[in-house]
Amino acid sequence: MTDEEAFIALNMVPRIGPVRVRRLLSAFGSPMAVLSASTSALQSVEGIGPEAAKSLRDWESYVDLAGELRLVKEFGARVVTLASPDYPALLSEIHDPPTVLYVMGDLQDRDRHAIGVIGTRKPSHYANDCAKKISYQLAYSGVTVVSGLARGIDTAAHQGALAAKGRTIAVIGSGLLSIYPPENQPLAEKIATSGAVITEFSMQVKADRQTFPMRNRIISGCSFGVLVVEAGAQSGALISANQAGEQGRSIYAVPGRIDNPSAIGSNRLIQQGAKLVTSAADVLDDMGLLFAEKPELSRPPLPELTGNEAAIHTAIQDDEMHIDALVERCGLPIHIVSSTLLALEMKKLVRSRPGGHFVKIS
Repeated sequence: MTDEEAFIALNMVPRIGPVRVRRLLSAFGSPMAVLSASTSALQSVEGIGPEAAKSLRDWESYVDLAGELRLVKEFGARVVTLASPDYPALLSEIHDPPTVLYVMGDLQDRDRHAIGVIGTRKPSHYANDCAKKISYQLAYSGVTVVSGLARGIDTAAHQGALAAKGRTIAVIGSGLLSIYPPENQPLAEKIATSGAVITEFSMQVKADRQTFPMRNRIISGCSFGVLVVEAGAQSGALISANQAGEQGRSIYAVPGRIDNPSAIGSNRLIQQGAKLVTSAADVLDDMGLLFAEKPELSRPPLPELTGNEAAIHTAIQDDEMHIDALVERCGLPIHIVSSTLLALEMKKLVRSRPGGHFVKIS
């Protein structure tokens, strides 16, 4: 058995988490030595009681190592361990670094310049747009965008980074054979072509309420800081922000509307000292990174618009608006507003929403 195989087995032993693994490695020197240690020797290590020692002594009863190695090979993944030279340096510094990382795609040295982007799973159009725009700017500037592949802000962050043809890493709360949510499987595959999908969970583990908090510490652990884009008062993103603070990471937040319950948590982070972010420049200034060529972070010019198109486009606010409100604001007949909105949709400046609502596309 190789050291890598021993790490994989150790990671799969029940009742043995990352903190205990770090203590065991400190005591015995290698994962193979841990797996072959006597019960009394194991119990001499802080935090290793009779049950944990029994799990380690009988690890072959719990772990199908040959089956796991076969799944890794068939899937085309690779495994990075605590002893691997390409294990993320920042991640290795946290209190409870993952014993192994299953990787679809590749990790690169430049990923040390990374920012975690997190937030609500049910974002407003404004927040979704902000997550995409800022992630695009960060990735275009050479910063790796790290997020959790969840619905909402996570998805928008990955999409923004991919649109910039930059680096993005998805940290998932399941094994690679059980991507969650399932509708993001194509997104995961696309991320892997120019970045990486990573997890500490063995190949067949399914996502549950316990795996997501564990996943979140890896997002912040891999990153220089964490940017929160819209989070409610009880949002899991706030727990992630607290974890980031405990890891010594910088905390950033995009301000939201004060009457939006989904932005209470992220606005409160700003009150408590998180840096207010309106564009990637706010993060880049903080990082103090040197780039060969600083990108232009302004919006591209709008396509040429007719008088009615310009008036209606200007009238649409950041949040979605109903067509009746646009008619009243512009003072134009509804048939003119309706046909003009269709023209703006064709120019990819406006998107229709259910119930006769419309939003701008940045």
